[in-house]
Amino acid sequence: MAVVKACKILITGANRGLGLEIVKQLSENSFPKQHIFATCRDPDGPKSEALRELVKKHPSAITIIRLDANDPSSVKESAKKVGSLLGNNGLNLLVNNAGIVANGTIQTTTVEDMKNTFNTNVIGPLLIIREYLPYLQMAAKASGTPGMSSNKAAVINISSVAGSMTRMPSIYKHFPTLPYGVSKAGFNMLTVLAAEEFKADEILCMALHPGWVKTELGGDDVSVEFLSHALLHHVLLISTIFKAYFFHCQTYFL
Repeated sequence: MAVVKACKILITGANRGLGLEIVKQLSENSFPKQHIFATCRDPDGPKSEALRELVKKHPSAITIIRLDANDPSSVKESAKKVGSLLGNNGLNLLVNNAGIVANGTIQTTTVEDMKNTFNTNVIGPLLIIREYLPYLQMAAKASGTPGMSSNKAAVINISSVAGSMTRMPSIYKHFPTLPYGVSKAGFNMLTVLAAEEFKADEILCMALHPGWVKTELGGDDVSVEFLSHALLHHVLLISTIFKAYFFHCQTYFL
């Protein structure tokens, strides 16, 4: 695969599924100056074993950081930790991948499911972007090049067509996940407004739908390895002209 040239990369939800595979593919194609901050809720827990094994293979390329998107103090502490390790060139690429799915319709969805899904899928990424913004701004200034790109300073939000006003109605009957769809619609709007707010800083913001992935959340469809490759290919293509657009990675490749 083509090499992502961003030097400092942070990925949330990196201990399994799509996040873990992105870290794997990046680490296998990394270059000396590149470093990946792989974040997850419980770095020492059983669900992070695969990530810990990956770090053993690439100890100089990956650092595991504890980050719980539902805990503002955890987000703040993670930013302090990463900031102490970044140096003067900042953070080039922030990938908001962590998320949860809750099934339900208007008639069956609980208040708890709505709150939990919105907290993780919208408020969490909002806090993460806010805490890491100074490091993205630092990277944009340090690049010394005009315009926007994923290698300079960018926020990539892993979203879903479930948050699409036009696409979701046709699949709702087969995919009754109201809490998830509503939260992803909010996530998409967060991306659009972040792109508008950070335009002057030349920080690129993009929402990507990876496709229906064979993971714990996605079930059985296209392999996570294939979709990770597709997603990273899109990250390479992103430039100023594409800012705040919504890409469907799976459609691009199939």
